[in-house]
Amino acid sequence: MAMSSGMLLFCRLTGRFLGSVLGHGRGKTLTARRWYISASAGNNLQFKLDERTAHSSLDLFKKDTGVIYRMLGVDPTLVQDTPLRFRDWAVVLADTHIDSGQYYWEATVKKSHEFRVGVAEVLTSRDECVGTNSSSWVFAFVQRKWFAMTTGKQVPVPMVGKPDRVGLLLDYEAGRLSLVDIQKAEVVYTIKTQFRSPICPAFALWDGELLTHSGLEIPPGL
Repeated sequence: MAMSSGMLLFCRLTGRFLGSVLGHGRGKTLTARRWYISASAGNNLQFKLDERTAHSSLDLFKKDTGVIYRMLGVDPTLVQDTPLRFRDWAVVLADTHIDSGQYYWEATVKKSHEFRVGVAEVLTSRDECVGTNSSSWVFAFVQRKWFAMTTGKQVPVPMVGKPDRVGLLLDYEAGRLSLVDIQKAEVVYTIKTQFRSPICPAFALWDGELLTHSGLEIPPGL
């Protein structure tokens, strides 16, 4: 069963309220597993979405490169319950982990008014939404505005409207995750941090659909 309307509203961006509530999640410890694929050599990051992490309201399609939100979703009792799966939040992770290098990928989003794109630690808590803890870094689109999010804090991003397709540029060693305007081929905003463990692309979706594009070269000039 998908999240109730109350739960959906609870997950909306609400500034300090969101940070204070979600910052104290009941996160469970995940044991290290070998189900991730290491990032490829060079700057081409090839990944798919991993169904084992997907919340029951999310359906994967196009050979696991896209995800669509279903209001009713799948009955949780019919979905294998493992420590890998997000239980309360409409989140899915990619199947590739990153512990070094620079990479670039894009996402096309259709018919969605609220979504998040970014990265999270491979073993991030499955009881918290990405962007609400110290182990995930995302760019969130909600109410026609963009925000950079981590540890429940949100910073407005000066990007007008919702483009159909955005880019993400990651520099692991430098601790940089950037949102890229692909029409202008320029960085819009950069989240600065220090990655301390393997991470992977992360996505959250509350309506519409999202398609990932990986295996891309870093655009010149970025």
